[in-house]
Amino acid sequence: MGAQIIFIIVSVFTIGAALIVVTNRNLFHAALALMASFLGVAGLYVLLEAGFMAAAQLLVYIGAISILIIFAIMMTRRLMQATEMPFNAQWGLGLFASILVLAVLVFVVGNYWPLQPDAVGFLQTTTPVNDEVIQTSITTLGQAFVEKDGYVLPFELASVLLLAALVGAILVAWPPSEENEA
Repeated sequence: MGAQIIFIIVSVFTIGAALIVVTNRNLFHAALALMASFLGVAGLYVLLEAGFMAAAQLLVYIGAISILIIFAIMMTRRLMQATEMPFNAQWGLGLFASILVLAVLVFVVGNYWPLQPDAVGFLQTTTPVNDEVIQTSITTLGQAFVEKDGYVLPFELASVLLLAALVGAILVAWPPSEENEA
């Protein structure tokens, strides 16, 4: 019962932070809420006893992706100064589409999703995984990333691609110098 209460608290926190991400007009505050949402997902991984996934979530999404997003927002701060109207001409269509999607989701979940307690009974009878198996899997994954015949080349190509994207973002956001305009 206690685990369910913790799950509900973490889930509400994660969903609340995600709602702030999509409804907040300030990009910086939305990025901070995105970090909070990622933290909630890491908490869900902890509840599922997937410590490695929780650590990867913290390092990759909070430690790298979110910081990169905040860095990009801070570099393009001058573009955020323009004021926009909170509603455009299509706000009614957006509201109608949102209500329609919500109605379809409620219908599908209400009619086709098994919500009976015995439908999830198999989850309570799963056997725990041996710690030795988990440690061996993590070791094998780590070796696959750094071995010559493993994933070292795609791993390095992804890092070079991210570096190129970061340099490109800096060049796009850099204010033009006055001598180029003359």
